[in-house]
Amino acid sequence: MTVKLEPYLMMDGNTKDAIEFYKEALGAEVLFLQTFGEMPENPEFPLPEEAKGLVGHAMVRVGETDLMFSDNFPGTPFAVGNQVTICISSTDIERSRQIYEALPVGGQVHMPLTETFFSPAYAVLTDKFGVTWQVYTHANK
Repeated sequence: MTVKLEPYLMMDGNTKDAIEFYKEALGAEVLFLQTFGEMPENPEFPLPEEAKGLVGHAMVRVGETDLMFSDNFPGTPFAVGNQVTICISSTDIERSRQIYEALPVGGQVHMPLTETFFSPAYAVLTDKFGVTWQVYTHANK
């Protein structure tokens, strides 16, 4: 089982510009980029036309560190200073569940631990210190 921490940057519609900037400034290498329009549709959350070209998820590598990015989904509040979260990833669903149960004590769950199209166990929460975490479980390959 592997557990890894990765910075996750939430942008306000300018993820593609930010990635280009980090490519130039830091020599970042794009490992993955997918727009909201390229993701499977969720009937519970219809995708507005203006969101289709926004980045739903991207990963870049700077040296030996991976950074993850996403544009804020239209209609979701955005606050400068709160756009960096920490993604804690695991290769084990049970370990992800333990992390998910421990971190929000005294804090708040924004998205309960659930299976998604990109992860068998994913959640978003804020701990009692105001740090927002994404709990991500890698799918078995």
